[in-house]
Amino acid sequence: MAGILPSPLLTGPSPIDEPRRDSAVRLPLRSTVAELFLGAAVAALVSLLLQFAIARLSISEPSYAPEALAAVGSALVLAVVFLLLMFGYRRSPRWARLLGTWVALSSFSTFALAIPLESTRFYYGGSTVDNGFRLQYMTRMASSPALLDMNYAGVGPYYPGGWFWLGGRFANLIGWEGWAAYKPYALAWVAVTTVVAFTLWSVVVRRRLALLAALATALAGMLHGIEEPYAWPSAAWLAPVAVLAWHALRRRERAPRWTLVCIGAFVGFAAITYTLHFVFAVLMVVLMAVVIGTFRVHQGQAPWPTVRQLFLRLLPIGIVSLLIALLVWWPYLLETHFLLDNPRSAAQHYLPEDSAFLPVPMMEATAFGGLCLVGLVWLLMRCRRSEVAASMLTIVIAVYGWFVLSTLALIAKTTLLAFRLNVILDVTLTVGGVFGLLELIGYLRRKLDTKYALRISMVAAALGLLGAITINQGALGLALRDSAERAYQDYYPTGDNAMGQRDPAEPGSWIDDEIRAIAELTGRKPDQNVLLGTDYQLMSFQPYWGFQQETPHYANPLADYADRAALIQRWSTAKTPDDLLRMLRTSPFLPPNVFVLSNPASPNSPTASQNSPAPSRGSTVEAPADEAGKLVLRLKADAFPQQPNVRDYDVYFDPAVFDSPAFVKREVGPYTIIARR
Repeated sequence: MAGILPSPLLTGPSPIDEPRRDSAVRLPLRSTVAELFLGAAVAALVSLLLQFAIARLSISEPSYAPEALAAVGSALVLAVVFLLLMFGYRRSPRWARLLGTWVALSSFSTFALAIPLESTRFYYGGSTVDNGFRLQYMTRMASSPALLDMNYAGVGPYYPGGWFWLGGRFANLIGWEGWAAYKPYALAWVAVTTVVAFTLWSVVVRRRLALLAALATALAGMLHGIEEPYAWPSAAWLAPVAVLAWHALRRRERAPRWTLVCIGAFVGFAAITYTLHFVFAVLMVVLMAVVIGTFRVHQGQAPWPTVRQLFLRLLPIGIVSLLIALLVWWPYLLETHFLLDNPRSAAQHYLPEDSAFLPVPMMEATAFGGLCLVGLVWLLMRCRRSEVAASMLTIVIAVYGWFVLSTLALIAKTTLLAFRLNVILDVTLTVGGVFGLLELIGYLRRKLDTKYALRISMVAAALGLLGAITINQGALGLALRDSAERAYQDYYPTGDNAMGQRDPAEPGSWIDDEIRAIAELTGRKPDQNVLLGTDYQLMSFQPYWGFQQETPHYANPLADYADRAALIQRWSTAKTPDDLLRMLRTSPFLPPNVFVLSNPASPNSPTASQNSPAPSRGSTVEAPADEAGKLVLRLKADAFPQQPNVRDYDVYFDPAVFDSPAFVKREVGPYTIIARR
């Protein structure tokens, strides 16, 4: 057992940075690239095969059976991993170790996350709230290989579509609609993210440390990261890339070109998948350069040569990331004249409780909190002797700095969505906790009698396994439970949900009838229709174009959300069909050819009390007495910094303005669907 765990003095160099030919790069470029692609392919394949098998378990809901199977299945994978680390990792051939690691990591993620969703076609979060927009984007990308806005026709996409574009191709490959392909695609990406994290950590630390770091990353993601599967990769991979960046900027010899290119590739990947992580990654790299340059000048080096050298290191990172970013951002940049005419977006107008207070996961009285506390202590103790600790501590400082900047941004009536960086902080502290515990174990093995070495290793492995199982079960039982319940309760476009429920009082139960009515009334394909309606869930399941996005926060700023809302208000003042038709013809925007309006007079319309105080997505309400008999369109306005950050208001249309041969109507449950001929 000797040598399985590191055994340094805490006062000496960190074992995480033991001597080697290149202080940061353990794998040659060719091996790194090969392992990234092969590992990702194996992870995706294993995840999809396991999902296919899991879907045939036929677990009845509601019950605790999925959680039980997920907890036991993932715990068994964890046990196998820890046993291999203890007894068999070095004895196997290299290819067997790699393949086994890829399979184990992807199996762990899939068992833990796919089994609780076994009987539903939805991913965590169902089809409501933010997931509605994610499904809308996925459905849009599955309808066309072009990079298109999720909602507005003829507008360059604002939200990065790289992850969703690839998801659209995945949906086309398996022959599924975009919304239906979202769940298997997202679960496969979570598995791929874990395996790629292992490879990236293998570049900067030893293999067994990389495996434990990847497991810690996966566990942290289950608590806070995987519900945004398109943002999770850039969060999970940031720490090992930060180690590479710290080394590349700090190295005094010739610049490591391929290391800089790889760092730029990561930053570019963040740019085409999640803008916030892209900006944060840029801030992190620049902060590292400032810290390194400051220390060098303080040590007596000339300022100008120091600045010049660091700038030349940053330049290739910026060029590579820019080239990758343009793959997705080019249409938007063209329409805004390269941001010179960039309208202000409401996307950052959100201040939840998580953004109002500084995150302190290390103070939670849980196994996860304890691990984060150990991580913080290790980062502080080792930051002067370890490149790994120094770079990870820089991430922690950058996260708290971002929170401060986000709070100051309130003066300008906006935020920086600081709570979205909590997952990065969690991952960094969790991995740091793993490194700190391993160093402590090595210290104990060295200080105590050698006859206790085996016992220390066995106790450490047992406690580590129990800690991992505890965090895993906490995620399944608490962090993901509400999201899993929504995945079962939300309605499919077939008008029922995963539990077979079909309640006419729920707007979702009419989705299939609405889709069929729109097709029959217009005679057009879904992507040839522009909808203006109250039931925004339709946009998640069919690639309709929307005249207006549901909330200003997800609206493309190029679409002029406020002007469209004012225009809709003017349309509602029409007194005759000719008035409305004239207004539609003179619209500065492509006008809707389909209206989906709530009809309070319908016997299927929910009452106002059923939808108070916060109506669900697509719900309907009764009109006030002075608007009795009118059709209702629900819109939203920005209410920042209030929470919730949107204000619902209704616009009323006189049914008489649609009494014309130019329109055709049909009653569908609580809705009146009107199409222009």
